[in-house]
Amino acid sequence: MKEKIHPRYIAARIACACGSVVETRSTAGDFTVDVCSSCHPFYTGKMKLMDTQGRIDRFRRKYATKEKAS
Repeated sequence: MKEKIHPRYIAARIACACGSVVETRSTAGDFTVDVCSSCHPFYTGKMKLMDTQGRIDRFRRKYATKEKAS
C-alpha cells in the first residue's frame, strides 16, 4: 500500500438520542445520530403499516371522473 494517502481511521463513539452508544472506528470521530437500529421502528418491529388499499381507491375515485370527461 502507498504511504500517506489513507485517512486516519480512529476509534469513535456514535451516540443515539435514545441513549444507545456504539463503539466503532471512523474517519469523522465521535458523533450523535437521531435514530439508530435499536430504536428505529423498522428494526424494532413497531412500524405501522399504511393502508395502501384505501389510498389506491381514493386515487381511482379522484381520477375516474376526469377520464370520462375527456
